[in-house]
Amino acid sequence: MLARAAEKLYWMARNLERAENTARLINSTTHVLLDLPLGASFGWTNLLEIVGLDDLFHQHYSQADEEAIMRFLIEDARNPGSILSCVQYARENTRTLREILPAEIWERTNGMYLYIKENATIACRSRRNRYMVLDNIIEQRHAIVGLISGTMGHDLAYQLVKLGRNIERADMTTRILDIGSAVRFPQDGVLHETLMERIWMSTLNSLSAYQNYRRLVNMHVRRNDVVNFLLCDDRLPRSVVHCLGEMESCLRLMPQSQQLQMSVTELSHRITQGHAERLDAPALHEYMDWLQTELGRINDALTQRYFHAYDNGMPPPASDQAEIEFAEQ
Repeated sequence: MLARAAEKLYWMARNLERAENTARLINSTTHVLLDLPLGASFGWTNLLEIVGLDDLFHQHYSQADEEAIMRFLIEDARNPGSILSCVQYARENTRTLREILPAEIWERTNGMYLYIKENATIACRSRRNRYMVLDNIIEQRHAIVGLISGTMGHDLAYQLVKLGRNIERADMTTRILDIGSAVRFPQDGVLHETLMERIWMSTLNSLSAYQNYRRLVNMHVRRNDVVNFLLCDDRLPRSVVHCLGEMESCLRLMPQSQQLQMSVTELSHRITQGHAERLDAPALHEYMDWLQTELGRINDALTQRYFHAYDNGMPPPASDQAEIEFAEQ
């Protein structure tokens, strides 16, 4: 496999996962805002900070109101992390990889792109339409994941797709979890306890994890239990530790990946031993930032090892093709 094709598979998976999880982030923030009392400190600008796009937003928008932020996150082509941009990038990669991917994946991805392009504007204008459109995006993304798992050969190409999906999922789980730690409530003991439960329930729902939490952890939603569940519980497909475990299993099947495997294993161990559920809100926010940085380092190492192995000044292998060969062993 060529390095260029390998990189496109990886980023196709990351962009589709980012589109879905951006939809989840927006829905989660909407639910949190509906539950907040007067005097609570949280708003749409916090969402921009959580996804790390606040500087880019202010380059293009003078006022950070709800509609402007929704346009920026859903349909703005100037934002490479908008839902429309992510699906468009994934669609283009899928189009150029049709000799590797099953034909149905191209059809589904193209249909998802056309749906977002047609409905993005109405999703930005009202919360009711927004929830409906974003929920459909999540469902269409699930259909693509099912096709990939059920129809694509589980070879090296599949491992790259799975690797991209899980590193992006782990990153976005930390960002959704960060929403709960960003809310500041007025000082009222009874009210605070009740509202905190609602906030963390919304966080679980945004990750389709509420039912699993009640079945596997506790009938009562408690902040420390939720944080531990979303970070460390390997039984939850969207927990950070589970995603790292999936990445490790992919790397075992890839050539010369021992160092990367060790990095992923070490990060997983540090999470399970870190007891993040004991941290207060500011410290938890810093911990989420640290996790995102560590995942970024793993992404950089993957990129250097497999996609840009000859960017460090070493000559590429003799070949008539411009791409660097991604040799399968």
